[in-house]
Amino acid sequence: MSNYNPQEIEPKWQAKWEADGLYHADIDPGRPKHYALTMLPYPSGDLHIGHWYAMTPSDARARFMRMKGYNVLFPIGFDAFGLPAENAAIKDGIHPKIRTYQNIERMRKQLRSMGAMWDWRREAISSDPEYYKWTEWFFIQLYKHGLAYRKQAPVDFCPKCNTTLAREQVWGEDRHCERCGTPVVKKELEQWFFKTTAYAEDLLNYEGMDWPERVRILQTNWIGRSEGADVNFMVEDPQGTSHAAPITVFTTRPDTLWGATFMVLAPEHPLVDSLTTPEQRAAVEAYKLQAARQSDIDREAADKEKTGVFTGGYAVNPVNGARIPVWIADYVLMTYGTGAIMAVPAHDERDFAFARKYGLKVIPVIQPEGEPLLDGNTMEAAYIGPGRMINSGPMDGTYVSGKGHADPGMQKVIAWLEERGLGKKAVSYKLRDWLISRQRYWGAPIPMIYCPTCGWNPVPDDQLPVLLPDDVEWRPTGESPLKLHPTWKDAACPVCGGPAERETDTMDTFVCSSWYHLRYLSPWYHEGPFDPKEYDYWMPVDTYTGGIEHATMHLIYTRFFHKALRDIGITKGREPMIQLRNQGMVLGEDGEKMSKSRGNVVAPDDLVGRYGADTVRAYLMFFARWDLGAPWSYAGIEGTARWLRRLWTLVTEPAGPAACSDETRRTLRRRVHQTLRRVTRDFEQFEFNTIVSGLMELLNEMTKAKEAGAYGTPEWNEAVDIYLRMLAPVCPHIAEELWERTGRTYSVHTQPWPSVDENAAREEEIVIPVQVNGKLRDRITVPADATEEQIQAAALASEAVQKFTEGKPPKKVIIAQKKLVNIVV
Repeated sequence: MSNYNPQEIEPKWQAKWEADGLYHADIDPGRPKHYALTMLPYPSGDLHIGHWYAMTPSDARARFMRMKGYNVLFPIGFDAFGLPAENAAIKDGIHPKIRTYQNIERMRKQLRSMGAMWDWRREAISSDPEYYKWTEWFFIQLYKHGLAYRKQAPVDFCPKCNTTLAREQVWGEDRHCERCGTPVVKKELEQWFFKTTAYAEDLLNYEGMDWPERVRILQTNWIGRSEGADVNFMVEDPQGTSHAAPITVFTTRPDTLWGATFMVLAPEHPLVDSLTTPEQRAAVEAYKLQAARQSDIDREAADKEKTGVFTGGYAVNPVNGARIPVWIADYVLMTYGTGAIMAVPAHDERDFAFARKYGLKVIPVIQPEGEPLLDGNTMEAAYIGPGRMINSGPMDGTYVSGKGHADPGMQKVIAWLEERGLGKKAVSYKLRDWLISRQRYWGAPIPMIYCPTCGWNPVPDDQLPVLLPDDVEWRPTGESPLKLHPTWKDAACPVCGGPAERETDTMDTFVCSSWYHLRYLSPWYHEGPFDPKEYDYWMPVDTYTGGIEHATMHLIYTRFFHKALRDIGITKGREPMIQLRNQGMVLGEDGEKMSKSRGNVVAPDDLVGRYGADTVRAYLMFFARWDLGAPWSYAGIEGTARWLRRLWTLVTEPAGPAACSDETRRTLRRRVHQTLRRVTRDFEQFEFNTIVSGLMELLNEMTKAKEAGAYGTPEWNEAVDIYLRMLAPVCPHIAEELWERTGRTYSVHTQPWPSVDENAAREEEIVIPVQVNGKLRDRITVPADATEEQIQAAALASEAVQKFTEGKPPKKVIIAQKKLVNIVV
């Protein structure tokens, strides 16, 4: 018989599967559907082992579901727009379009080498005009329904390159431009947003979703729902004149209003300039510049020293008329609430630290019950627990727990505010609207036109897609070529026909990936973003796999997209993805994240060339728990290769006739069906490492059985049949080859998943621990079908047990599901 040669059999089967359309997924009303989706890759040019770690177990799970009787859709594509290609164009002078499609071609070949069951007819590439036409169309639908809008917002700006930067272009603790190293500053710019905040409450509802608890917690914290009240504070300018409009402050503790002794505005707050006195102007301007150079994360850090500057202006506490100073501080953000807070230092840790540092008043207004009366002059820390209200006028004595709107005390305070027109019950969220503008070229154009007479209007549908021009110039400054192009931005107003200008910003690439699962349904469809018949059959996605690092960006954005389109009438249902599973990360052998700069990237091509794709697939599923990941190790892959070589030999080399005992046959069947039961459960639970270990253990048992004469028996033939079916999702090529070589009907991948014979899987004998008064004293072996009376008799007959019962009759014998006997004497 020939030796196992993966370099020969793997290309052969890949070509046959493709020619036969084995993995084509078409609508079949007679079968239940299963839409399996793994996050699409960015075409960087080379797959690394992390791609394989994410994709091959997901492929194995999809194959398992197919064998379970489901009509499985498992598509693939490329998230092809983005900053890396544009940076490379600036550096190397290669057009992003050229580089991207060269990389896609290379990655296609690498992806095909996995032998995955992707339906390549459904490939979608986000930078294809046929794709981004519908990205633009979706933008227009959101705009028409009030969910896309334009406003001024702060961006990171490089003063040397004279351009705005995306989050990923700002590096290091000093927050410098990745291109030139210059520290960035914040700058206000007109940009486009999607109104994600309109769906904050809906996004907090995970009903019917089988998503990891960790992801739900991350999203819940990111959305940051807070219950409290909006309270109106009048403010005075330096001349002591009240502004016509008050500042509305959202507070989660309206019960502490009587303890508000100062107000803090974000340095970017629009009222700062008018509130600042001439004496404070220089200090305020210097502080604003300093704050502009920090990220929001840095500004909010709990361990960061609290700093601020007095504006010279004052506000009026609405509940007691006290005149309180207005400060600016970088721990207050314009991107949360109204960019203004009332400071209650006695009951807030940040406010307390700030007040003590700058000598501001501390007035306790919540007194813990049973404790000495709090004194603002001597308090060493803020008190943030429940208690009775003090120093609060009409509210003195009211009990509050600080538990949001459910707290009766807070309800009383809010009702009091509402009666007097001072405030109202409110809910606030940390979630901000999604800023989708990018001042760069390689992205989907924002399909809007500005006319001096008619304002902003969307491009008419019959003019979509707005194509990116190929003849663009790359400046070392990084300024967008769309802005610099001499003619591209020139357009006719869709309303009046007069001269107008296109928007030169492009969309955040997360917009493209928010709906790619819909384009996979019918990338050949031209009447809309997807064929409604395909949608009605395949959606929602049944299982989605990918990295947990996307929890608070892509996974929130795609949920928002679905819900917004549902309300517009384009999609259906509550959620786009029912089940989510996250893989861990494969680190370098040094335990660090893989990167070219560290030189620790593992290239799967080399491993496939040496061992074959099946060995690489199986090793990636075996060497770590899929949801946890681990540092890469070359040490174990040789063992996985030996396992497949041993399997090849076991199946392909016949054994001579030999007597085989009934015990050998029964043992073989028992081990096969016990393994099948375990592997089935592990596939259902995404526990891939124990699937492979179970198959390795069963191979050892089959080897013993073959040596004991089982070869050629019905039990042996059944064992080979079930083994190859279990192996097929993990190692599709060798399973197919051995399936054919053993005379079975093509293809193993269209076979049903085998059923467990529970009678065969049952152990003939079981071992049960025996305790006396809760302490382990012996283990007894009894028939698997022994009755409780037989188990009790065997336990009491044990010499080791009798030593500790000392001849006394037991008060009680407890038999716990044939897993434990406890004798009480």
